[in-house]
Amino acid sequence: MDKLRITGGRTLHGTVQISGAKNAALPEMCASLLTTDLVTLNNMPRLRDVATMRHLLDNMGVQTAAHGDRGGLSFRAADPIRPEASYDLVKTMRASVLVLGPLLARFGQARVSLPGGCAIGSRPVDQHIKGLQAMGAEIDVEHGYMVARLASGRSRLRGARIATDMVTVTGTENFLMAAALAEGETLLENAAQEPEIADLAEMLIAMGAKIEGHGTSRIQIQGVDRLQGCTHQVVADRIETGTFLCAVAAAGGDVLLRHGRAEHLEAVVDKLREAGAHVESGHDEQGVFIHVRSAGRLKAQSFRTTEYPGFPTDMQAQFMALNSISSGTSKVTETIFENRFMHVNELVRLGAHIQTDGKVAVVEGVERLSGATVMATDLRASASLVIAGLVAQGETTVDRIYHLDRGYDQMEAKLRAIGADIERVK
Repeated sequence: MDKLRITGGRTLHGTVQISGAKNAALPEMCASLLTTDLVTLNNMPRLRDVATMRHLLDNMGVQTAAHGDRGGLSFRAADPIRPEASYDLVKTMRASVLVLGPLLARFGQARVSLPGGCAIGSRPVDQHIKGLQAMGAEIDVEHGYMVARLASGRSRLRGARIATDMVTVTGTENFLMAAALAEGETLLENAAQEPEIADLAEMLIAMGAKIEGHGTSRIQIQGVDRLQGCTHQVVADRIETGTFLCAVAAAGGDVLLRHGRAEHLEAVVDKLREAGAHVESGHDEQGVFIHVRSAGRLKAQSFRTTEYPGFPTDMQAQFMALNSISSGTSKVTETIFENRFMHVNELVRLGAHIQTDGKVAVVEGVERLSGATVMATDLRASASLVIAGLVAQGETTVDRIYHLDRGYDQMEAKLRAIGADIERVK
């Protein structure tokens, strides 16, 4: 099992190329199921979850191929397609539920295993089931599988008004894809507003879908009879961007983040500026960028995670690592997942002073951390331990980094290129 070995104390200088967003790439791969035409996605991140999703689509009968030097993957879901996602293929990846909507919309049936993923709390699929049932699907949970089919006498899903009990990102994505081929109009109320959802909607529009309101909490979709192929550029990963912002803020230095979009991370950028980091965004002949500079000890910042455009839960652990070596005491409130403080014990092993009480963590900043062996417990926890290792005195070893590989494209290589003393140990 691979590990990362980090010797802390180096400042970071240079340029980082931000990869395509995992949370956009995965639903967009699933959207290829909606057409028999060729779909090409560029700027695809090289991640374990992307490889798993590709294997899942291959297993269904989708023809996939990598090409070019732009991270390109192409997909052709020509008949015959086997509309099943087995447990063996999806047990490590919760995004597998995203094949449910497209399979129902195009083939009228699906058998999809209940998903897995990081052990950071409950991620119920009941909202997916209720929404698709409102569109005319019959769905039963049998032996760990969602078994779905169209209601008797129907050849297509039908448009419906769907108001979820909670904001659900993957639910909104499933409904978007299903509604694109449904009969009539679908109205999504309380829809998630993440940039990855807007990116998926733009891809579907390029395929011929009729969608309005994406990026807001109210999305209208007018179903069409058929979707066509397209070529689409996956949006840059805002969580990778935020992670590198926190790394530079913690370690100090001067770094340009190519393709990073500050408007997708306003809550995080505001907190970094309040902490004392210099963060500027701009645009040149190579596209958009974020420039971050940090020197000296920053001021600790309290925050509360919430749905987009609030402070993202996927940035909570990384910012807590920054707070742990900042000046002052901060309070971090996690409102999205109930088990997302599992990194706290590992940060404490490095010398952080953190106390938790339910959904609240109180972080008392210390002047320095001390290197130790720590264990990653989930994807974003892995990133927080890497950031802590960059500033800790001595050597830090981060174990179980297969979590990190699920969501970061060659993170250690990118950090090493800007001056970090970090290496992967087989």
